[in-house]
Formats: sequence, structure tokens, C-alpha cells
Amino acid sequence: MAEAGTQSTIPMRRRGPGWRLSALVGRTGDLFAGGERALAPILDLVIRLWLAQAFWLEGMYLALNFETAVDLSTHVYPVAWMGPVTAATLGIVIELVGSVLLVLGLATRFGALALLVLALINFAVYQQLAVTLFQAVLLGWYVCAGPGPVSLDRLLGRGIAATALPLTASVQALFRRMDAYGTPVYQLFLRLWIAGAFWLAGRPVLEPGRTADLLPGLEWACLALLVAGLLTRLATLPLLAMTLWVQFATMQAGVPFYAGLILLLILLRGPCLYSLDQVVGAWLKRRWPRVTDLSPAQLAGLPHVVIVGAGFGGVTAAKALCRTPCRITLIDRRNYHLFQPLLYQVATASLSPADIAQPIRSLFRDQNNVRVMMGRVTDVDTEAKEVVVGEEDRVSYDVLVLATGARHSYFGKDDWEPYAPGLKKIDDATDIRRRILLAFEQAETAEDPNEQAALLTFVVVGGGPTGVELAGAIAELARNGMEKEFRTIDPASARVLLIQSAPRLLPPFPEALSAEAKRSLTGLGVTVMTDSRVDDVDEGGVTIGGERIAARTVFWAAGVAASPAARWVQGEKNRAGQLKVDAHLSVPGRDGVFAIGDTALSEAWDGKPVPGLAPAAKQQGGYVARAIGRRLAGRKPPRAFRYRHRGSLATIGRKAAVCDFGRIRLKGAPAWWLWGAVHILFLVGARNRISVALEWFWAYLTFRRSIRLITGERG
Repeated sequence: MAEAGTQSTIPMRRRGPGWRLSALVGRTGDLFAGGERALAPILDLVIRLWLAQAFWLEGMYLALNFETAVDLSTHVYPVAWMGPVTAATLGIVIELVGSVLLVLGLATRFGALALLVLALINFAVYQQLAVTLFQAVLLGWYVCAGPGPVSLDRLLGRGIAATALPLTASVQALFRRMDAYGTPVYQLFLRLWIAGAFWLAGRPVLEPGRTADLLPGLEWACLALLVAGLLTRLATLPLLAMTLWVQFATMQAGVPFYAGLILLLILLRGPCLYSLDQVVGAWLKRRWPRVTDLSPAQLAGLPHVVIVGAGFGGVTAAKALCRTPCRITLIDRRNYHLFQPLLYQVATASLSPADIAQPIRSLFRDQNNVRVMMGRVTDVDTEAKEVVVGEEDRVSYDVLVLATGARHSYFGKDDWEPYAPGLKKIDDATDIRRRILLAFEQAETAEDPNEQAALLTFVVVGGGPTGVELAGAIAELARNGMEKEFRTIDPASARVLLIQSAPRLLPPFPEALSAEAKRSLTGLGVTVMTDSRVDDVDEGGVTIGGERIAARTVFWAAGVAASPAARWVQGEKNRAGQLKVDAHLSVPGRDGVFAIGDTALSEAWDGKPVPGLAPAAKQQGGYVARAIGRRLAGRKPPRAFRYRHRGSLATIGRKAAVCDFGRIRLKGAPAWWLWGAVHILFLVGARNRISVALEWFWAYLTFRRSIRLITGERG
């Protein structure tokens, strides 16, 4: 598996205005592409819902006033080849059924086509309203392009294509051809349509009473760029701003509103194949290729960056290197990236492991310079610049980033680990969940009152954020959600003890918030024991200050130790095993080796050690990516890394949390809501965010936890 650590051997024109223009175009394109992925599905749903309600209201009005509908079909817009009653009935059915199909995103193209025909007939025969024509243009978009991701068509499309329904394969093939050929043509039509609307009508599209010769120069320039498809998205912005200004002034869903929807569609979907943007972009890619444009053979000649650990720091560094001319190998012993701050909720049956974890490969499916490797790093040969994976495999590097995180620390009492597991990975969380739920099950069948009491006693060692959150969650689980499910025991009688050796809980927080956390825990029924040191832990319980406490379930949240990274590179370390780094997060005396996250000891927090928090690891990952980019370009390193503390948060239970943002401190329900919002936003992937939000909402309303499964071997 040996790989040569080589420098770039391909002609990457990295100097001169041409390369800078190509880089600027690429970055702008990436920015708009990100906006399209995030906002286009929302816009698609909004347009469908708006069109649906317009036709639904009209259809319902005619259905409730059927005589009026028949009269219109007879005298106003008669259909020569259809009777008035039939024509009125058919029109109402099309409006009502087509509206429902648009809302659901089911058979969207067919529903949009029926409504499009109806709208064109109304415009040609009944009333020549500009709004109707704009509606027809938007319906034509759905006929050509179909619905976005938030639709039943996208959800069921693959399954329907594989069924034995007649004509399914032919229809799917037709839709694929429309996607490939029809959609680009319609995108060109949308550009020409909206430009023509501004050009022919002048400002009446936006502001009645103005004529075409009063179009200001900015509008003229934007319309010309829009027609040519040059700087398409940027040209759309001023037109959209003008349209929105008039829309907010009129506050009516008329032509400006529909024009704004079309402009938003152009802005998010961008230029089509038939545009100067595509021609210029293709030329720039050929002349000054970016990393994302390189073939595997070209990538093989780039400098090799090896990142060990796919935690917050490692993933951030790899993503930030997406435009740097280098190839990246990301090594982790597991195949998933874990959101550790919510791991305790998996341990207490609030969330599923899949809610807080994401496959690493899925995070980098669109980043072609990243190779993901599942394996366990056992050593680093800094002389040969090789990472040892497993027993014999070696991976050469030009630059190495150690982001290996931390593990439990029992302060020399490692024999306690079987009886007091810690919480650092999914396996730990599911094991703790099994122990908690199994304790209630065993207590239900225990005949000895003392054994039953020991089974219903839960001890959490450590009063930091993890310990506080775990103790509060166990207490809530016991008191809410399992009532009436047991016949011999009352789960609410469970005893939860939180042991802290320091004088107060949450030492990094202000003393007032620590006191608030203690009050909230006590209100949940947790017994908080500060200034208490654990003397021993065994199968039967714990000994604290000479006092024996019988407890069958003990959890460890008292300390962590860094990974063996310092031993691998023979670097200086502190008592916790953290590898000391310099102001640029590089390991002194080890060329091309960086360390970040819990692995590193950096005094970049105004002279204090950087805390082991997710935001800190992400800041370090982004900084190291910039440093690597400068190193590979032969430039000086960036200014010394400085950690910027954004605040500390900890939750205790329902509507109970504490937040410290320096001058701003929150507690109670406001802090709890903020804690939830921040953690949902920090999750990776829209699916995880939605799943966690729904799970929390359900648990909040019902007091029920749906992930109460006992898995694994019975201990």
C-alpha cells in the first residue's frame, strides 16, 4: 500500500490573472451551487403550493357555483366540440385534481400539463390576463423539469420505474430525455421570457405607468446579460431586487410576484447549456483546471495530505482543502462521522445512532480529491514520512494532520472500565443504553429488596457537561415515559447520583450557572455529591470517601486522555497525553506534521489551553487547511492560530439548560431552546437535522422515547 509522497507534476497554472479569474469563477460557482442545493427544493415547493392554491380556489368557487361555471362555458368561452356542462365539469376536475397533484408532487408533469392547457385556453379565449400567462410559464417549467426533491415523484420514482405497470419504462425514458434536452431549452426560454417581459412592457411589469424608454442603464445591462447568458446569476440579482421592492410596495400577488418567482428560479438554477457562462466556464476549466476538474491520473501527481481521524477537526480540514491542489487520504477506524455532543441521547434512548452519525464516504462523495480509508493507525514513521495502518500497511504523506481525538481516562485505574464504561463512541452509547434498560428489567424480576434497590441506583462519575447531561437524561427517562409499564417496580423511584470531585458542577461555567445546573438536577431528583472522590468501582457499586454505595450501573464521565499520537511522533506531551503544538498547530521538530482537536495541546486561547469542544476542533481544522494551502504554494504560514470562544452550553433536562456567552448568560427554558437549535444546526446532513427535530418534538409532546431497545449480549 506504499504511496510515494511527491510534489505536483502537472501544469497547474497557478500564477497570473487567468488562474485567479478561473479560481474566482470556480468559487462563485461553488457558492451558488451550495445555495441551489439548500434553497432550490424550498423554492420548488413554494411555487408548486402557490400555483396549486390559485387553481384550487378557482376550482372550488366554480364547483360551489356550478351554474355560473356552465353559464361561462355556454356564453363566455364555449368549446365547439364539447357541451357546456361537460366543459365546465372537466375544467373544475382539472383545476382540483391538478392542484392536489402539484401539492403532493405526484404525477407532477401530467398535472402541470393539464393545468397549463387550461391556463392557455383561459388566456386565449376568456381573459387575457398577464398573471395567467406567468402561471402558464411556471407550469411549463414543471412539465419539462418535473418537481424537486420534496415530492412523491422523487421519492417513489425509482420504485415505480421497476414495476410491471404498462408504459412505465417508456414514460420514464421520455422524462429522462426531457431532463436532458427539454430542461436546458426551457431554462433558455425562461431567460428570454423574463427579459422580454421587462423589455416589451418596460416598467409596467414592475410599476404601471412607465414606458420602455425609461428603463435605467442598470436594467438595460442586466437584460442584455440575461439574454446572452453571461454572468446570469449576478445579472438576475438587480432585477430581482427591483421586483421585490415593487412587490412589497403593492403587497399583491400580481405580475411582480410571479416575475420574482421566475427570477428566483433563474438565480438558483443558474445558466443552462445554451449560455455564454457555460462557454466561458468550459474554456477556463481547460486552460486553468481546478482540483475538482482533475482526473484520477492528474490527482496522483499532487502532494499527498494524510488526515488521521474523521472527527470535527479532520472532516473540517478535509472539506476546506477541496480547492487546494493536493490529494487527501482520510483515515479513520470507523466508517462514520459522529456528532459526539448528542451521544448521551443515544445512551438514554432518546435518539437512534443513525440520527447523529453520517457515513464518512457520503460526506465526500462530491469531493474528488478525497480518498476515505477505513483502518486503525498504529504508528507514524516521521523519518520516512509514512503512516502505519494495522500491522504492515503504510501510507506515505507530504503533510500529516493528526486529529485522533481522545479516549476515557481512569487516572491509572483502568481496571474500573468494565464496571464504569465511558461515553465516546456509538458502541459505548448502545452499551450504556443496554445497561440502563436492562437494570429496570432485572429490577422488575428481583425478589430481594436490596438487590432491587441496587439495580435501580445509577451512578454517574464526573460533573462536566457530559456527566450533567447524562445524569439529567437518566432521571428524565426514569420519571417520564415508562410509567404503567412495570408491575413490580416504579421506575420513578430510581436513584440517580452525580459524583463530582470539584467543589461545583460545570467548572468551566460561571458559578451562578453551575448553581443553576445543580438546582435543576436536584429538581429532577438527582442526588448531586460535590467534593466527593471515588475510591473504588467494582461490580457491586462504588466507594466514595469510605462510604459504600450499592449500584449495579455506573458510568464514567470524569476524564479523558488523548490518543497515542504523541507517542507515534515522539513529541512532547502533557499528563493527559496531548501533543504539544506551536502557534501554527504544527508539531515542533516534525516537518509537515500538524495536530488538532483533542489530540493537540495549544495555548491559543489568550494563553490558555484550547478546550476540547467541537467548535474549537472545527476552527483548528479550518486553520490547518489554510496553513497547508500556503505551505504547498511555497508561501509563508498564516498568522498564529487564535481560538475564538463562541460560548458554552449544557442541558440538564426538559426546559432546563445553561448557556454562557461571556457577557450574555442564559438559563432555563430560553437556554434549553437555544441549546436545541444550535445542536440541530451543527448536525451533518438535512436528514439528521429533520430526524432529530421530529424525534425531540414527539418526545416533548408525549413524554415517550421510541428507541428503548436492549441490544447486544446480556451482561
